[in-house]
This record gives sequence, C-alpha cells and structure tokens, in this order.
Amino acid sequence: MIAIQHEGTIKKFTALPKVWTDENGTHLNITDGSSFGFYPVVRPTTKQSEQLGDIYFDADNEVFTYPVESKTYTQTVAELKEQKIANLKDLYNRELAKTDWYIIRGQEGTAVPQDILDARTTLRTECATHETNINAKTTKASVIDYELPSFI
Repeated sequence: MIAIQHEGTIKKFTALPKVWTDENGTHLNITDGSSFGFYPVVRPTTKQSEQLGDIYFDADNEVFTYPVESKTYTQTVAELKEQKIANLKDLYNRELAKTDWYIIRGQEGTAVPQDILDARTTLRTECATHETNINAKTTKASVIDYELPSFI
C-alpha cells in the first residue's frame, strides 16, 4: 500500500498511480512516487488489547503509519479473567470430548488405553496451569493478550 498527503488529507492507494495530477499539473508514467510525495504505508502489528489510531506521515522514516493505542474495556480485570477462563475451559472440554467415548466404554467394562488416560490427564494439567497463569495477571491488557492454546 502507498499513500500521499494531498489537500489536507491522506489518500491511500493499493499501488502507485500511473497518472497523478497535483498543483504542478498532470504527470504521466510515474515510476518514482517519492518525488511526488507518495510513500509506503507501514501497518504496525498490534496485540489484542491494542488498536491502530489515525494514519499519519512519519517524516523521520519517510513512511505513512499508524499510532498503536490501547483499547478501553468496560469490564473489570476480574470479569475479563472470568471470561478468559470460561473460554479456556470450553477449549479444553472440547478436546476432552474427543476421547469421552473411551471413558463411557470403560464404564461398561472395556479397559481405557493408558495413552488415552495419560493424554486426558495432560490436558487437565495444562488447563489448570493456564488458569493459574490467567489468575496471576494484574492488568486488563495482560488478561486480554494472554494467548490460549490452539488445538488445530
């Protein structure tokens, strides 16, 4: 992406235009955008607790970019923890559900393979560790940014 500051606003383009009209007239076959004020757009990476502000020109680096700002949350830290832990438990319960049939079959007299029992124990231990880590967080941003595991 590329942008230019023109007539008091920043205009973004997916690519450098081949034709550009400014106060000096119409220019054809543009190959060097910087001589006309076109510069790359740099989009900073953000955490879940952050958002991008309004685009601006960073003269030191000759790029258009966005400031990274903290999001505002209406929930308390405790409420955010509760929500994060509920998502965590749902995630682990879905993983455990994949092997629940072994446990049901075991209640009917067929032995559950040890590797299944070990895997289920590991899942419960991991879940408890994540829950402890979430509960140790002290700020809204740290709770929001805590990444839950992915079982894909």
